[in-house]
Amino acid sequence: QVQLVESGGGLVQAGGSLRLSCAASGRTSSSRAMAWFRQAPGKEREFVARIFASAGRAYYADSVEGRFTISRDNAKNMIYLQMNSLKPEDTAVYYCAAAKGSRGSDNVRDYDSWGQGTQATVSS
Repeated sequence: QVQLVESGGGLVQAGGSLRLSCAASGRTSSSRAMAWFRQAPGKEREFVARIFASAGRAYYADSVEGRFTISRDNAKNMIYLQMNSLKPEDTAVYYCAAAKGSRGSDNVRDYDSWGQGTQATVSS
């Protein structure tokens, strides 16, 4: 398994930005796709963005397309989520996840390692 630790959450006004970071450890972390999911109170965990192991391709949920950018630095075992033009509906706990394979998907079942989460709150 891969150990994941998120950081960078906080409180920001609508229209602002946050940058989330995820530190990964484990021998196979660079060979796995990585993703960000989020969970708002009373809602199911939902896919936000994922990036292939090679860092060559990324996919986004429609709700964040054009506002969020996922990236990774395999040399540093770090994964990032740059969140711009934030909206109150982006308020959630954000989780970093490691996929079972090199491409991942938008389904939580394809991920077997999760961080503890970091809270992002967007005020109106």
